[in-house]
Amino acid sequence: MRPWLSDTPGDLGERDDVERPAADVVLIVDDVPDNLSVLHDALDESGYTVLVATHGEAALQRAAQALPDIVLLDAVMPGMDGFEVARRLKARPDTAHIPIIFMTGLTETEHVVAAFQAGGVDYVTKPIRPREVLARIAVHMQGARQARQARNALDAFGHATMAIHIGSGRAVWQTPLARKLLQAYFGIEAPAFDSSQVPAQLLNWVHAQAAQATQGHDPQPLALVNGARQLVLNLQERTSDEDWLIVMREVSDTAVVEAMMASFKLTLREAEVLYWVVKGKTNRDIGDILGSSPATVKKHLEHVYEKLGVETRTAAANLAMRRVASLAQR
Repeated sequence: MRPWLSDTPGDLGERDDVERPAADVVLIVDDVPDNLSVLHDALDESGYTVLVATHGEAALQRAAQALPDIVLLDAVMPGMDGFEVARRLKARPDTAHIPIIFMTGLTETEHVVAAFQAGGVDYVTKPIRPREVLARIAVHMQGARQARQARNALDAFGHATMAIHIGSGRAVWQTPLARKLLQAYFGIEAPAFDSSQVPAQLLNWVHAQAAQATQGHDPQPLALVNGARQLVLNLQERTSDEDWLIVMREVSDTAVVEAMMASFKLTLREAEVLYWVVKGKTNRDIGDILGSSPATVKKHLEHVYEKLGVETRTAAANLAMRRVASLAQR
């Protein structure tokens, strides 16, 4: 058996740490070694990086670890068949974008329809003709490459994106930055984070704004607060009948908080409390934002009054705004 025919994935570590090869990556899934051998040699000679799996579970694991650019998937395999593998890949936001080309000897209409319903973009019939497979891959690889570059560019400019399917209430796909921001703002621990699940608050907002958009009204953004940072989400457009694209961007007034700390000799928490007082928030609001009780916020505010030499919220807010404005003009 060739080394690449092993069903034990290599030690790839965490996916974010994998250094992506320069060549486009193709994952071949087939339980027949001869088919794997023919396809591997043809793809390798054409300059592709080739990964293989001989059963469904191995295919899912390799796809999740390496995020190939395209998957060649045998429709009929023992255990988990190719249709189920495709459905599971499409159910995960991190692999849903990967084009799947089915390989099948089943040419009856119902099997072809099943392949497309499972998420396939194309199919080739067996016996496999390598030149035909290479031609099909080239067509779909170009679109996959452009889509990947677009998602990477959005992340690079700080615009995290995701698509949500309203009917199922699940994320269809999301960029790595979007996943990190959702974890941070919804307080979800990474090991327990199912990236296809959409937090209830976010899903309710999507439903409401999608209804507004379909009625010709402009969707309103959703702002989530984390200390002096905010995550602003905007509903952009419908990418399919029930898929909506969301763009999110994090904005921060950390510099303002730091200026308050330096100017008035406040602790970080005191400066954050003062920041939200300036924003017109009540003690209860501030407690919700900072994860403290209103009584704790009141105690911090008393220390702020003492350090600023004032006695009221209004006086503290006015002094803080004047000081920050004067610093900005320097």
